[in-house]
Amino acid sequence: MGNRNLRVSELIKREISDILHTHMRSEAVMITITGVDISPDHRNAEVFFSVLGDEVAIDEADQFLRKKIGYIRGELSRRIVLKYMPKLRFTYDDSLERGNRLLQILDEIEEESKG
Repeated sequence: MGNRNLRVSELIKREISDILHTHMRSEAVMITITGVDISPDHRNAEVFFSVLGDEVAIDEADQFLRKKIGYIRGELSRRIVLKYMPKLRFTYDDSLERGNRLLQILDEIEEESKG
């Protein structure tokens, strides 16, 4: 990814997070935007999010974000000047869970080697 794409991705990530936590505070309190992957032509963006909670919370957050895509994209267009405002697609980011599981496995291996 080029330097410009990285800057645009970080800007979109920061602005979406700000939109969620200022305009939709009560609904989006448990949602964290973890990253944005934008296409080279800036027409499409995949927005990764994580949620505190179980599968039900993940599904509720996913439905909430899909319902608010139009509003979020409109707010982004008011805040960011780009030739094309990307179409957003929200995807749940399970990398934090996978990282925690890996750490648990490493801790178990360490305990077994001590005992």
